[in-house]
Amino acid sequence: MDVVSKATRQESVRDRLLAAAIEKLATSGPEAVQARPLAAAIGASTMAVYTHFGGMPQLLDEVTREGFARFDAELARVERSDDPVADLLARGIAYRQFALGNPQLYRLMFGLTTPGTRRAKERDLTTEGSPTSVSEGVSAFNHLLDAVARAAESGRIVAEDPVAVAGQIWSVIHGYVLLEIAGVFGHEGHGLVHTLQPLIINLLVGLGDTRANIEASLATALAA
Repeated sequence: MDVVSKATRQESVRDRLLAAAIEKLATSGPEAVQARPLAAAIGASTMAVYTHFGGMPQLLDEVTREGFARFDAELARVERSDDPVADLLARGIAYRQFALGNPQLYRLMFGLTTPGTRRAKERDLTTEGSPTSVSEGVSAFNHLLDAVARAAESGRIVAEDPVAVAGQIWSVIHGYVLLEIAGVFGHEGHGLVHTLQPLIINLLVGLGDTRANIEASLATALAA
């Protein structure tokens, strides 16, 4: 019983440290994610960070992993419909919502912030077919890949290499949301209508779909 209780306490401290790190990142930025204040926030000693994670770099790795797990869950909420292009666009909408709702976490996940120098065990998407070795990140990318494959199978787009096409669409959305997070398009969502939507429509037209069909699918995705 004592062994079980000790294991439960150990897990609780680890989980609380992870939660505190994510909260501190969101509210105070990456520079504030440090061992001493995190430990103090849960009433533990600084050594708890090293006991449960090995150090701050490993804790940040776990924050990144948790970020991708939440990202994956957000994309997984998009249900399949009879319109694969609408599903693809709906995943793009979910992607943007996650990034805007978790800007500091999103930037850390992709190694774009001060403590993110380790980055998430990235791979070369163009040669390995996967952007990362982190399973949660692979799962998140596979939602986009599945949507692209379904759109191609339906004849709406041409995607001889679905991974490459998924990479193109990902590049568009990722680049856009980083600019939106930075305030380049303001904070009223005008960039969505004037920049991202036309950009995605033009890309899908280039991949073989018709503008009319894409606009109908977009209306479906926005209404979901």
